[in-house]
Amino acid sequence: MDFMTLEQPVWTRLQLEMRPIVLYGMGDGADKILNRFDALGIRAAEVFASDEFVRGHSFRGYRVKKLSEVLEAHGEDIVIVIAFASQRPEVLEKMYALDARFDVVAPDVPVVPGPVFDADFVCAHQAELEQAYSLLADSQSQRVFMDTVRFKLSGRLQYLRVSETDKDEVFHTVLRPTSAEHFADLGAYNGDTIRELLSYTHGTYASITALEPDRRSFRKLSAWAEQNLSGTVRLVQAGAWCEDTMLRFSDQAGRQSRVAAKGRETQMRALDSVLDGRPCTFLKMDVEGAEREAIAGAEQTIRQHRPKLNIAAYHRSEDFFQLPLLIHTLCPDYRLYLRHHPYVPAWDTNLYAVVNNAGN
Repeated sequence: MDFMTLEQPVWTRLQLEMRPIVLYGMGDGADKILNRFDALGIRAAEVFASDEFVRGHSFRGYRVKKLSEVLEAHGEDIVIVIAFASQRPEVLEKMYALDARFDVVAPDVPVVPGPVFDADFVCAHQAELEQAYSLLADSQSQRVFMDTVRFKLSGRLQYLRVSETDKDEVFHTVLRPTSAEHFADLGAYNGDTIRELLSYTHGTYASITALEPDRRSFRKLSAWAEQNLSGTVRLVQAGAWCEDTMLRFSDQAGRQSRVAAKGRETQMRALDSVLDGRPCTFLKMDVEGAEREAIAGAEQTIRQHRPKLNIAAYHRSEDFFQLPLLIHTLCPDYRLYLRHHPYVPAWDTNLYAVVNNAGN
């Protein structure tokens, strides 16, 4: 399969664009896109935000405008570049309304610094892409895979929309959690994924082990757990890693919280060490780009207990194909699934896995 023939890369298209290019949004995503523009010689004509966020301020030397001001200056024949991420339904509807009216793209820039998914990247990883696609267990996973490639190349929102499913689908058809789960949550944040799991098990479980390195998030997790959980519950203020060690961590209570060159000295733990042979039947990882290290630190647990897996596969450009390959190498008897849940850009694209003998 020649993945390069699927779509014209959005960066090439923007380099050739003669119409005004305007950015929608500010912040980290817009910074990354403007840095990429600078490297490729692409010029943004304007930056705009939703009306309620326009307060006469500036971003990267641009006065942030309302869309109405942009249209007054340039007309409707423009290219809008979405430069922020959201899963909120009301924000997604705004994005889709813009897409129906204008030429809209959402260029893919990785959450964690690393290579961009462009033509050179696809050429370099063609064989891995083909191998990962061949391992997927169902047609929906294959569709998500292909549409993820198409979106990352083109920036077109349609590819996210046509392949997205809600969480109910994968929980009911693939993961099928039970009241006897020994749940390990790596990157537990404030307990949101624990609450999600318990909503499918009527609040019952065998045990819960949760790791969260961010101080503020861990306080929220602990307060919620104290009020809502009982029985065997282990909360560990640490990041998930391949070994027990101390690393610098950007302690910012959100997506910017990750292992970094600068930051607070933070305890990191391998799940194998935390569990020390105790069972794990359901393992979730969302560790802001450290998924490979977290998998290495859970290798014994994965090999011995074959837990159901729920792994974030979107922090790095290569995650959605390299993480399935990594899990397959560890345990070839896993059935591998990809799902994309409503989000722009292709965040909340997750790898799910269950063993063949789990009734799936």
